[in-house]
Amino acid sequence: MSGGVDSAVAAARAVEAGHDVVGVHLALSRMPGTLRTGSRGCCTIEDSMDAQRAANIIGIPYYVWDFSERFKLDVVDDFIAEYAAGRTPNPCMRCNEKIKFAALLEKAIDLGFDAVCTGHYATIVTDDVGNRELHRASAWAKDQSYVLGVLTAEQIAHSMFPLGATPSKAEVRAEAAARGFSVANKPDSHDICFIPDGDTRGWLAERVGAEKGEILDRNGSVVGSHEGAAAFTVGQRRGLNLGVPDPDGRPRFVLEVRPKTNEVVVGPKEALAIAEIAGSRFTWAGAAPEHPEVAFDCDVQIRAHADPVPAVAVVQAHAETGEPELMVRPGTPLDGVAPGQTAVVYVGTRVLGQCTIDRTVSAVPTPVS
Repeated sequence: MSGGVDSAVAAARAVEAGHDVVGVHLALSRMPGTLRTGSRGCCTIEDSMDAQRAANIIGIPYYVWDFSERFKLDVVDDFIAEYAAGRTPNPCMRCNEKIKFAALLEKAIDLGFDAVCTGHYATIVTDDVGNRELHRASAWAKDQSYVLGVLTAEQIAHSMFPLGATPSKAEVRAEAAARGFSVANKPDSHDICFIPDGDTRGWLAERVGAEKGEILDRNGSVVGSHEGAAAFTVGQRRGLNLGVPDPDGRPRFVLEVRPKTNEVVVGPKEALAIAEIAGSRFTWAGAAPEHPEVAFDCDVQIRAHADPVPAVAVVQAHAETGEPELMVRPGTPLDGVAPGQTAVVYVGTRVLGQCTIDRTVSAVPTPVS
């Protein structure tokens, strides 16, 4: 129970469905004293109290479990390391993968519980032979299956999402109000929970460090300077200190971040178009394809609120390392994809699997100077 409206209603529905429910709030910070500001952040003391008030109304036991050390190691430190390596991580994916459906689920199973129930908007469907599959929520506008794409078959077998068939968030808020929950109109949280002021650039500079370096064009010519490569991400336009304008006068965007040489590469917007993505860190959300080494049709989604794009996927050996990787070729180029992002693969409404993107191939070749 995060302290939000979705998890409160999910807990109430689970009780009414006949389950023996215990409310658990996750303490993810050793310094939770700062209260939420508007809709920024989550998992504060204020949120814990909101969750407890909802549990009291429902009439279920309520506990706060301290996962702050695990969260720091698996989510915060990973976030810092990924940016230091020039990648763009998704901490919400890591939190679901390592905390909510790993550390939390492991403890729950050890204590004799059958499942972790959350307020995510997604559904679980059992196929004809008994395999549990993760699917999109009925309301695509609120669908959160993307951030659950990291779940494995074992984790899906022990997960419940009571809100998956709900037509809209407005209906959930109305139900919360009818139940007397004080969080009925509480704003949704956004931004990175451990950076509640939203200043990701400043936060990273304190932890990764900032050293002046060069900004290059696609041919390697110096066109500007920067105060620290880790502060940049692929697709970024603002904040570029370019001393040499583009010959065509067009704006330029970050195409690549090179942490080893402390360089940032920029170019035209069309160069952000990506024709191929691949990652060796891939998992299947339920039963794997029978022959993943044979190319298959799918849809790919690279951000939580992005539209899915028709694609072809296949598991193949990396040309240099020989390590298996999930390679995806979209039917139309993807825009501004960065290594470190998560690509979630769908077949219809089903989440088939995901990979953390290791490499991309541009749809626009680098011009020869």
